[in-house]
Amino acid sequence: MANLSVHIGPLRLATPVMTASGTFGYGLEYADFVDFRLLGGIIVKGTTLHPRQGNPYPRMAETPQGMLNCVGLQNPGVDHFASQTYPLIKDLPTNVIVNVSGNSPDDYAECARRIDALEGIPAIELNISCPNVKEGGMAFGTTCQGAASVVRAVRRAYGKTLIVKLSPNVTDIAGIARAVEAEGADAVSLINTLMGTSIDIERRRRRLSIGTGGLSGPCIKPVAVRMVWQAARAVQIPVIGLGGISSAEDAIEFLMAGATAVQIGTANFLNPAVSGEVARGIDAWLNAHGVADVHDIIGVAE
Repeated sequence: MANLSVHIGPLRLATPVMTASGTFGYGLEYADFVDFRLLGGIIVKGTTLHPRQGNPYPRMAETPQGMLNCVGLQNPGVDHFASQTYPLIKDLPTNVIVNVSGNSPDDYAECARRIDALEGIPAIELNISCPNVKEGGMAFGTTCQGAASVVRAVRRAYGKTLIVKLSPNVTDIAGIARAVEAEGADAVSLINTLMGTSIDIERRRRRLSIGTGGLSGPCIKPVAVRMVWQAARAVQIPVIGLGGISSAEDAIEFLMAGATAVQIGTANFLNPAVSGEVARGIDAWLNAHGVADVHDIIGVAE
């Protein structure tokens, strides 16, 4: 067996395979399908300072080689998570990481501060694709200034491993990555969903309740690999790659592009055992190619 262990800042992952927020619930839903010891970590549903009901239905639509969603960060809020959900997942045999969202830097920081008090949560992932209400709804992650403002506020409030999830809906992903690195991010993860829409031609209207949604699945993989390649060459901190991964071969492509770890997202809906299969598949590929350590393939693609 090859060495699959990697580090994201101070956080050790048993393997480079993680699960993406919003696609794996709180982990417990997948306990019958996945051996958590095969995973470097699970990233639970997006969590906000206050409860959110999410967007009206319909909020999911299938597309060729992918899906659109506009769920809208439905969750019961950080205090409910801390009192009700955390006790159930804190002892899972993998790193349990919370995805944090907000509408202002102060929202993000306060949510992160409350999670920081939970001993069994070693890291958070900041979703900076959320709308900045003071800037007319523009996502924090679409400008260097906006991204930096959130990371700066959270870094002051949060002392553990800090991952920042970057939006692909930008023209300069490298600049955004450098901006959050400068403010103290321990790693960046990318990509979040691409914005898209779909029209029902018989009903003559868009399929999602709010019109647009986030596109994910195999169709976005080439874009994701390109952005991971660019980000990995722009920063010194680890990069976590995601976007359309459904096999070990997909994951290895991201690793060769420069990702230290990967996340499995939409594929979990099709095959609830896929994350464990990908971890085993990476090991098998390394062994078949005479590679003793996963680090030997990270960033090798020119």
